[in-house]
Amino acid sequence: MNARTTTPRRRTVLVAVLVALASLLTACTSMPTSGPVNRSDVQVADPGDVAPLPEGPHPDAQPIDIVAGYLLAGATGFSDDFVTARQYLAGEARQTWKPLAGVVVAGNLQYTQTSDTQVTVDVSVVARVDGDGRYVEAPPDARESVTYDMVSGTDGQWRIAGTPDGLVVSQGVFDTQFRAASVYFLSPDETFLVPETRWFPAKKLPTYVMKALLAGPSPWLRDAVTTAIPDGTQLKPESVVVDGNGVARVGLEPAAAVRAADRGLMLAQIDASMRVAGVGKVQVLAGDVIIEGAATLDSGPLSSGDLEMIQADRLVRLDASNKVAPVEGVGSLKGLGARYPAVDESGAVRVAISRGSALVTLPTGAARSTVLATGAGLVAPSVDRFGWAWTAKKGGILLAGRAGVKPVTVHAAFLQGREVRAVRVERDGVRIVVVSSGPDGVAIDVGAVVRDAKGAPQQVGDVIRAGAALTDATSVVWADESALAVVGRSDGQLTVHQVPVSGPSQSLPEVADLAALAGGRGLVVSTTKGELRRLVTTWAAVPGVADALDPYFPG
Repeated sequence: MNARTTTPRRRTVLVAVLVALASLLTACTSMPTSGPVNRSDVQVADPGDVAPLPEGPHPDAQPIDIVAGYLLAGATGFSDDFVTARQYLAGEARQTWKPLAGVVVAGNLQYTQTSDTQVTVDVSVVARVDGDGRYVEAPPDARESVTYDMVSGTDGQWRIAGTPDGLVVSQGVFDTQFRAASVYFLSPDETFLVPETRWFPAKKLPTYVMKALLAGPSPWLRDAVTTAIPDGTQLKPESVVVDGNGVARVGLEPAAAVRAADRGLMLAQIDASMRVAGVGKVQVLAGDVIIEGAATLDSGPLSSGDLEMIQADRLVRLDASNKVAPVEGVGSLKGLGARYPAVDESGAVRVAISRGSALVTLPTGAARSTVLATGAGLVAPSVDRFGWAWTAKKGGILLAGRAGVKPVTVHAAFLQGREVRAVRVERDGVRIVVVSSGPDGVAIDVGAVVRDAKGAPQQVGDVIRAGAALTDATSVVWADESALAVVGRSDGQLTVHQVPVSGPSQSLPEVADLAALAGGRGLVVSTTKGELRRLVTTWAAVPGVADALDPYFPG
């Protein structure tokens, strides 16, 4: 081999080509910076046809230039299935490299030639997405180094002999070439559709989504959901074909097992999961037999119940016309020292924290307030659809209380050595978000609730971390079925952030004198002056409301 000798050198590259590429590819797919968080049914066209064509290696290019060209060709390789990117590789690497084994969403890149035959790239990491589409936001200032082994061939041209699987792409490229999709599973009682967000290439998105549904939920969710799709079910042919009318044909085998499954539940999962760009209708076939009759299950945004709050020792509600009235049937809160009221979606279970150390029911009719659980420093409660009221006490201990039942200490190994700041159960009763602080700082963790046959919570198992870009967090609500709203800091100012369970965080407009946050029919905050503000395009004052304390929405 005639190796070309090169003096070791250091070269810093902020990758102007990637910046330019990001500006070319950035479209209206970025997250909004204001307004309520809602699920959108807007159909976005596949951007694959407008992506720049990748460019192959230039003759006599030096090692750093080869690596930079390879990364750029990989970032634009969706248009040619990464054929051009492989031209930068040598020998076995050209065949074995797996571009979609994972994605690093990167900020700037710094290249260093560390020897005659090695180039190291220092990457500013924004996020990581694994080969199954699981997106993990990186903490501020996260970096990693990747080393590429170089070889010069008999023609004297440098190529990459050793490269890790996956891609390194800019945020702009990622926003254009990838899409978030909800893959739906079933709650254990088979009444709710429970989403798990994955990120897949926009090209062939329906196929990626269907394969993820057949593969089943991620480990953190697995023990708390079920699926009506039989084990071993495969997609045949191995792609979902979408015709010109937006009809997606999904062929499943073995046909006998698919036809014997609970088709109502199975089709409900498939139909919900396939609500992606370009798909207007789904046709499911078991062999050559069309399967029909999807069940109607609950899913989607939070309940549309009226906002409630404490005002002058009474519980009041704010109706759609912005009029304040007492909540019917709830007695005076005087002498109770009540803070942080909460209610289930049906309105049957109403609780609050009394004097910071007791989870109590609110007085209704002739019924007095009763104690459900006690503990030091109890956090604001959350009531799930099974009637269990959740809180936490010092020592990172999750508690769940219910009238007439001994309170349950919910096992949560991830909270060992941490203090809980906030807890909220999603309306499906399966997923829970916990904000806690510990030796590594503040964490926003999303997990799944494992319950017994009667619906009593037993444990929260593995968790995934959301909102890693935030440096602090104090409270959280569910803003949508797959997104959180978090009061915290990402750049110094305490404000509300939109935090997807799996996706990039975004700060919302600042609000002065922020005190508390409520999420349900949009986002609402109260201020230290007792005002209410609703997020429209900015935080608009709700007229005629004063002395508002601890607002919340049912559920």
